[in-house]
Amino acid sequence: MPDLETRIAQGRGDEPADLVLRGGRLFDLVTGDLLDGDVAICGDRIVGTLGAYDGNRVIDVSGLILVPGFIDTHLHIESSLVTPQEFDRCVAPRGITTAICDPHEIANVIGAEGIRYFQACARETLIDIKVQLSSCVPSTHMETAGATLLAEDLRPLMGDASGLGLAEFMNYPGVIHRDPEAMAKLQLFEGGHIDGHCPLLSGHDLNAYISAGIRTEHEATSAEEALEKLRKGMRVLIREGSVSKDLHALQPLLSERSAMLMALCTDDRNPLDIAEHGHLDYMIRTLIALGTSPLAAYRAATLSAAEAFGLKDRGMIAPGKRADIVAVTSLEACDAQLVIAGGIRVCDDAFAARRPVAPVGRNSVRAPRLEADDFRTTANRAETDVIGIRDGQILTDHLHEIIPVEDGDKRPDPARDLARIAVVERHGKNGNIACGFVRGFCMTRGAIASTVCHDHHNIVCVGQDYAAMALAANRLSEIEGGFVVADETAILAELALPVAGLMSLRPFEEVRDRLIDLRAAARELGVTLEEPFLQLAFLALPVIPALKITDRGMVDVTRFEIIA
Repeated sequence: MPDLETRIAQGRGDEPADLVLRGGRLFDLVTGDLLDGDVAICGDRIVGTLGAYDGNRVIDVSGLILVPGFIDTHLHIESSLVTPQEFDRCVAPRGITTAICDPHEIANVIGAEGIRYFQACARETLIDIKVQLSSCVPSTHMETAGATLLAEDLRPLMGDASGLGLAEFMNYPGVIHRDPEAMAKLQLFEGGHIDGHCPLLSGHDLNAYISAGIRTEHEATSAEEALEKLRKGMRVLIREGSVSKDLHALQPLLSERSAMLMALCTDDRNPLDIAEHGHLDYMIRTLIALGTSPLAAYRAATLSAAEAFGLKDRGMIAPGKRADIVAVTSLEACDAQLVIAGGIRVCDDAFAARRPVAPVGRNSVRAPRLEADDFRTTANRAETDVIGIRDGQILTDHLHEIIPVEDGDKRPDPARDLARIAVVERHGKNGNIACGFVRGFCMTRGAIASTVCHDHHNIVCVGQDYAAMALAANRLSEIEGGFVVADETAILAELALPVAGLMSLRPFEEVRDRLIDLRAAARELGVTLEEPFLQLAFLALPVIPALKITDRGMVDVTRFEIIA
C-alpha cells in the first residue's frame, strides 16, 4: 500500500493518481443514483470519486457503470474442482474480487497442511481470498475422515493475513448440547467472526445456537426459515450453487430494507456451471429479473457482504476503500467489461505475473481393491430406508420402501428408480464399505463414482450394476481421485483430481470440457440430474437432513445417529 501522504496527495489532486477510470457513471449504494465523475486509484486504494482527476494511467470507461467488486461470502474452492489460483483466473473476470472460503474439504483429507496451502495460495491471487479456519474436521463422529482438527490444532493457524475467523459450524447439535470440543473451538474464537450452518433449526434451539456468537447462516432453504434467522439477528447468505439452489425461494425477502442483513454466496459452483450460467454475476442478474431492485441486489453482493464479515475496507466505490471495481454495460446485465482487483486490472498479464504455489495432497486415495460382491447388502428384511434426492437441494427425504431379499441381497431396481449407493473409506484408515439405496438419479445401468464426497471425501459410488461400480471405484484409486462414469465393461468418462482427490492440476477450461463429457456419459446411463456428481457428493454429508450415508452406514440426520 502506498504511504499515507501519497494517498492524501493523490486524493486531493495535488499529484496525479496512479490510475484514473474516466467517463463512466458510478452506482451510488446509498441512494441508488448513477453519478458522474472520475475514480482515482492510488496503489490498491480508491482515493477520489465524484470529481475530475489526472492520472499516470487513464482507462476510458465511457458508457459503462462502475459498481463495487463482488464478494462471495461462503464457498469451498475445492468444490470448483480447480486450485485456488485457477479459481482466481476463472471468476475474477466475472467481477468477483473477494472470496470467503472454508478449506474444510482439503482439511478433511490432509488436515492443517491443506489450510496452510490455501493460506499460501491466498498470497498469490488477484482476488482477495479470505481463508476461514475449518471448525468441523470431520463434520461429525459418524464418518471416517483423513484428519481430525481439534481446537489446539487450529490455534497455530490463527493470525494469517488471509484469516477472518472460524468457518461454518456444521455440528449444530454439538453447539446446542455443549459438546466439550465444540465449546473449546467456540471459546477460541469468542469475540471474533464465527460462521453458521444450521439447516431447519428454529425456536429455542436456534436461539441457543446464535447465542454461541455465530453471526451468519447460508443453509436457509425457505423464506420462512430465513425470516426467523433474520429476526434473530443472523446475517442470511442467499445461496445459489451447482446443487444447492435457494435463490428463488429467498428472493422475495431481499429488499432495500432487508439488504443490510443479507448477502450472496455460491457454496460451490463448478467451472461448467460458471461457464454456462455465471457466478455471483448470475445471481445478481437473476435477482433483478425476478423483481429485486438493483440497489438491493448490488448491496447484498458488495457492501452488506463486507459489513457481515467486518471487512470495513471494501464494499463501496469510495475514498479509502480497496480498489475493487467492476464496469458493466447495465445494472440488469451485470456483464463485467473491466475488473479492477486491489488496484490491478484483471487480465492475462496480471495472472501470468503470479507466483505458482506447489500442490499438496498427492497420492491420497488409499482405498481397498474392490470386487463386485463388495456392493451386495447383507439383509434379512424387506423394509428399507432409501435416500430421496431433491433436485436442486442438498436436503434429502427419508423414504421407506419394500425391497425383496434375494439370495441374501437386496438388488437395485431401475424400474423403481432404486439404485445402490456405497461409500468406501479411502484414507487407509479401516477399509469400511457401507451400502444403501437412493432414489432420484433415474439411472438405468452402469455406475458413477467420485472422491468428492462431503465432507470426509471417501469414495462414493451409485450404480445399477455391481461390476460397473467396482470398475468405477477402482479407477478412482488409479487416477488419484476424481469423477468416473462406467458401464459394466469400460470407463466411459473421467476427470482426474489428484490434489487431495479434490482438485485438478489442469486449467479450468480443460476441467469444464471434461465435465461436459462426464455429464454426457451420465446421461447415457439414464441419469436425469443436471449436476449428478455434486448431487452425489452431498448424499454423504451427515449434517444435512434427513437421510444420508457415510462409510459407517446410513445416517438418520434428524436423530443424528447411524441406523442400526
